[in-house]
Amino acid sequence: MSEKERLIIFDTTLRDGEQSPGASMTREEKVRIGRALERLKVDVIEAGFPAASEGDFESVRAVARAVRGSRICGLARAREDDIRRAGEALQEAEAGRIHTFLATSPIHMEKKLRMTPDEVVDAAVRAVKLARSLCDDVEFSPEDAGRSDPEFLCRVIEAVIDAGAGTVNIPDTVGYNLPEQFGGLIGRLRERVPNSDKAVFSVHCHNDLGVAVANSLAAVMNGARQVECTINGLGERAGNAALEEVVMAVRTRQDFFPCDTGIDAHEIVPASRLVANITGFQPQPNKAIVGANAFAHESGIHQDGVLKHRETYEIMRAEDVGWHTNRMVLGKHSGRNAFRARLKDLGIEFESEEQLNEAFQRFKGLADKKHEIFDEDLQALVTEANLELENERYRLLALRVCSETGETPEAIVTLAVDGHERRAVCPGSGPVDAAFKAIEELVGAADTELLLYSVSNITTGTDSQGEVTVRLERGGRIVNGQGSDTDIVIASAKAYLNALNKIDQGELRRHPQAADV
Repeated sequence: MSEKERLIIFDTTLRDGEQSPGASMTREEKVRIGRALERLKVDVIEAGFPAASEGDFESVRAVARAVRGSRICGLARAREDDIRRAGEALQEAEAGRIHTFLATSPIHMEKKLRMTPDEVVDAAVRAVKLARSLCDDVEFSPEDAGRSDPEFLCRVIEAVIDAGAGTVNIPDTVGYNLPEQFGGLIGRLRERVPNSDKAVFSVHCHNDLGVAVANSLAAVMNGARQVECTINGLGERAGNAALEEVVMAVRTRQDFFPCDTGIDAHEIVPASRLVANITGFQPQPNKAIVGANAFAHESGIHQDGVLKHRETYEIMRAEDVGWHTNRMVLGKHSGRNAFRARLKDLGIEFESEEQLNEAFQRFKGLADKKHEIFDEDLQALVTEANLELENERYRLLALRVCSETGETPEAIVTLAVDGHERRAVCPGSGPVDAAFKAIEELVGAADTELLLYSVSNITTGTDSQGEVTVRLERGGRIVNGQGSDTDIVIASAKAYLNALNKIDQGELRRHPQAADV
């Protein structure tokens, strides 16, 4: 990329994306996504917040060990124990980065931190110096910069660059800014901070007002050369700037932007589908780039124009972002080696032959139901296998439903509960409702509230697997459960049990902004 400046893509799906209620990922799932991001050629992968929990620490370390083509980053509050924990988690990374942060807005300093501006500057400098002693690549974020006093921001930024921060990230933490305002802020900071040329300016925009991507692009036009984003725009509240939208806006409008990314755009749709499969958060159909309708044309005028000349109504080629590249030429006659090779291409490897054999048997069972197997089917198959291995308190043994016109549906459910077989028969308003009521009776889930029940097809055709997402809440804790099967009722029961297993056995994690310095 000799003629254009490099725009660094910093993906925080594994950290900020995971902060979406119910989107927690296991260590193995984080590694799978990390490898997908590596294939996407993401520059920096923020793998997590190592001080949040032992599980988060191990996940960051596992990603650092598995991924070699991208720099691995760990988030840390401006506290010694957080920073040392991040440094320890990144020890096996080929290239690591510690990302430390401290709030700089008046409301955060007064109400949350209870610190004076001088104390904030001192704490930020100490944090950066400590991080720099542990890692040669340090990023600092003045949290809530979008509502901070610009004069104070200049002071903090100058100090942390002098202390060794090679990247300064300006976050619009609460999604308050608008594009012209935010872009102007980046331009003024770069002009007014005396040592601004010694650091890369980055932005991290939230989507509370629906302008996270617009704010990010405005910042790029004003000199920001790193954008922090997530696959599918995943993230807490309204989410973050969507990686696929930022990348393709810059790539498509090279006549406008003075920079470009190193992203392999052909991997965008596969990465999107993997994240959706693992988290249960599916992009809406009209989502730019990765939505099911992103390249669909129903209007006769549009269809006629595209047939005559694609560029009449399409500014990008669907193939360039990974559409129509999902077919896996495998079926019930395929062997283990072909199965293993394709999973390896998808970034999925097994620690033992026993795990491979288990997955292969699941594949054979699916191939008996479906004529064609797609990559998405395999991703769902492996995700479900991992979930069952990790959450074994409740397991579906058998399910029978009776649904007939004019009659009340009934479900007969047999579960293994803590290793003991139990059976219940319950009526319901429909087969799924009856199955859920039987499960509730068997596991005692009266204190658990069902927040979401969603069904989507993994691929196309009447033999497609249905993927069900169930979101549960208990005592303020929210989890998502996923299940897939060619039978929607069975997929629903699997998803419900998966969510119940998570909510019963889940690990408590701290939010990065939950505690004061």
